[in-house]
Amino acid sequence: MNVLIAGAGRLGTQIAQVLSAARNEVTLIDNDDARVADLRGRVPVRLLAGDACEPALLEDAGALTADLVIATTGDDEDNLVISLLAKRQFSVPRVAARVNDADNAWLFDGRWGVDVAVPAATPLISLIEEATGATDTVALLRLSKAGVEVIETAITERSRTAGRALGDVRLPEGTVVATIVRDGQPTVPDPAVRLLPGDELLLVSHTATEEEIHAAFQ
Repeated sequence: MNVLIAGAGRLGTQIAQVLSAARNEVTLIDNDDARVADLRGRVPVRLLAGDACEPALLEDAGALTADLVIATTGDDEDNLVISLLAKRQFSVPRVAARVNDADNAWLFDGRWGVDVAVPAATPLISLIEEATGATDTVALLRLSKAGVEVIETAITERSRTAGRALGDVRLPEGTVVATIVRDGQPTVPDPAVRLLPGDELLLVSHTATEEEIHAAFQ
């Protein structure tokens, strides 16, 4: 699946990491040059600096062949413009947009090219589920097109892996860590990173169950 994500804040970056780990082609766009530069080498996706509200930039990003566009900027007006362009000018099959201000929710519908409107407070797993059209409604998300599952687990004070390096944790076969969310920010899952209480991990697996993933960390 070819995915364009507008907005490289915490939410957009997390979505990009998860979908990339699930073997999707992901382009992450942000109009903050410094933010894009900071993410280079940290996030395994194509990064593009510029204003996603500009049709020319969306075309350069690959909107003509995109299967999914997700607008996750912190500005509802920008998210609506991006959605409208994606649907009307580039005929993107599926468009999802983040609603930052609940008072604006009524605008996020087909008239603005939005297939899926997601409130800002929606958990990450549920947001990806809605955006991709996946059918699981529990904490386990199946990305059917990629043939993988994304599973979320958290490190607590009582977790036996707390304080251990990620590389020392024996993962089930066919499983990789997509991202570690620490203090609200996505962290590159380097094997040398020591897991701390409060860390949230998103893992991608072709074979493991949710119970097997939790058992590896808890």
